Amino acid sequence: QVQLVESGGGSVQVGDSLRLSCAASGRTLSSYFMGWFRQAPGKGREFVARIAKSGDSSDYANSVKNRFAISRDNAKNTVYLQMNSLKPTDTAVYYCAASEIFFSSQEQNYDYWGQGTQVTVSS
Repeated sequence: QVQLVESGGGSVQVGDSLRLSCAASGRTLSSYFMGWFRQAPGKGREFVARIAKSGDSSDYANSVKNRFAISRDNAKNTVYLQMNSLKPTDTAVYYCAASEIFFSSQEQNYDYWGQGTQVTVSS
């Protein structure tokens, strides 16, 4: 199995950028489809982005399309989420997740989760 640790969160202003990282240990990251999800206060967890095992395919929630970019470096066992033009509505705890089988936007299809990193965007 794989262990995931997110980092890179913080408190920023509207329009700023952040890059989140998700470091994997245990099994090699290339064995997994990877996703980013987020959970805002008082809301359920929602899909943000996903990336295929080789990195040749990715997909985004409409709310972050053209602002966020998911990428991966399998040699470094790390997945990234570059977040640009941040908005207050992006405030949430961000989680990375791994699935051996599914290239999915559904959280129930992911087997492994990190502990999350907080992103707060202030106006």
